Amino acid sequence: MKFKINIFLISVLFLWGCSNEIERIPYVPSEPTLLIPPSGFVPCEGGQAGVYPCSGYDLQAVVSLGTFEAESGNDSWGWTDPLTGKEYVLMGLNNGTAFVDVTTPDQPIYLGKLSTATNPSTWRDIKVYRNHAFIVSEAANHGMQVFDLTRLRAVPSKQNFTADARFTGFGNAHNIAINESTGIAYVIGSSLYEGGPAFIDINDPLNPTLVGGFSEESYTHDAHIVTYNGPDLDYTGREILFGSNSDGGDNNQVVIVDVTDKSNPTLISNMTYSNGGYTHQGWLAQDHRFYYLGDELDEINFGGQTKTLVFDLEDLDNPVLHHTYLGPTQAIDHNVYSKNNSLFISNYTAGFREANIQNVANGVMEEIGFFDSYPSNNGVNFNGVWNVYPFFESGVIVISDINSGLFLVKASE
Repeated sequence: MKFKINIFLISVLFLWGCSNEIERIPYVPSEPTLLIPPSGFVPCEGGQAGVYPCSGYDLQAVVSLGTFEAESGNDSWGWTDPLTGKEYVLMGLNNGTAFVDVTTPDQPIYLGKLSTATNPSTWRDIKVYRNHAFIVSEAANHGMQVFDLTRLRAVPSKQNFTADARFTGFGNAHNIAINESTGIAYVIGSSLYEGGPAFIDINDPLNPTLVGGFSEESYTHDAHIVTYNGPDLDYTGREILFGSNSDGGDNNQVVIVDVTDKSNPTLISNMTYSNGGYTHQGWLAQDHRFYYLGDELDEINFGGQTKTLVFDLEDLDNPVLHHTYLGPTQAIDHNVYSKNNSLFISNYTAGFREANIQNVANGVMEEIGFFDSYPSNNGVNFNGVWNVYPFFESGVIVISDINSGLFLVKASE
C-alpha cells in the first residue's frame, strides 16, 4: 500500500560507496518478561468462527496488536527451522517485527520483537534466506536489518531483540524480495536506481553487498524473482524478475527483466492492461506458466468486484492477458501467492480468500475457502488483511491484519 514515487538520480560512484555500509550489532538478550497468552481455537461452524465470517477454515488463534505493543500490523512471512522443524511467524508492525512460534497453532508463543531501526512506519517488509530475516521499511534511514533466526531456538521468555547486522547503503525502501536459489535480495522502492530494484548479494547474510540494479522502468513497487523453469525454453535457467511498476497515474505495468547478469540487466517485455489504478503485486504459478496480478486501486477507481488478472507466460517476449478472475466482494486486493492448485489472496476488508486454480488454463477459477479477520464490513477501504502467508508445510495459514494483529487459521478437517 503505497502511492508515492521515489526518484533520485544517484551516481554509480556513490552507489558503490554505499554498498559497504554495514553495521554489525552484537546480540545482548533482555531481561525475561511474562508471555501473554493469545486467544485459542474456534471452529468454523455455520459460516462463522466466533465473530469472524469463514468458509472451510478454522481459527487457531489470534495474537493482538496489544500483545505486540503496536498500533498497526503490515507484512508477514514465515520461517521453518531446518534443525527442529518448528514454524515461526515474522510479523511486521508499525514499530518493529514480532517473532511468534506457531508450531502448535492454537497455542502460539510470542517470543519478542525487533524494534524498528529508526522511526515507526506503516510499511515494513520481511523475507528470509539462510535462516536470517531481512527487513526493510519506509521509515527514514532504516536501511536493511538482518536477524539470525536461529536465535529463536532458545528463547526462555519474551525478548527485546536487536539486529545482528544492518545494511545502510540506502535509506528507506518499500519492499524486499529474495531469490533463494541465487542468494540475491532485491530491495525495491528505495532511493537507489530511481526506485527500481537494487541487487544485493546476501550469500553471506551478515555482510550484504550491493552488486547492481535496474532503473530503466523507474519505480518498482513489488517483485517476484525466480530462476526460470517455465514453458519458454529460451530463458530456462535464467534469473528473471517480474516487477510490479506504477507511476501512480496511467503507467501501470509488469516488467519482465533478465537479471542474470547483475551488471547488465535486460528488459525482456512488459505486461500492460486496461483500467489500471496501481500495479501492486503479483506471483508466478509454481510451473511458471501463469502470473497472477493484483491492482490495488482499480476497485476504487472503476468499481466492480475484486479483480485478479492472470497472464499467460508461454512466451516471455510476448505475454498475454489470459483470464480475469472476479472475487465475490468489492474489497480491495493486496498480496497474492500461489501454492499447488490454490491462489491465496489478501483482500483487505474481505479477509483472506482461497481460489482453486487447477483449471486456470481453461479460464476457470473458483473460490473454495476464506477467513475474514475484519468482520465489520467488506468496504472499499484499506482496513483488514495486509498479507497472507500460505507456505508452511503444516498447512497453517498466516494472516496479518492491519487493525487486529496476527491470525492463524487452518483448513477444517
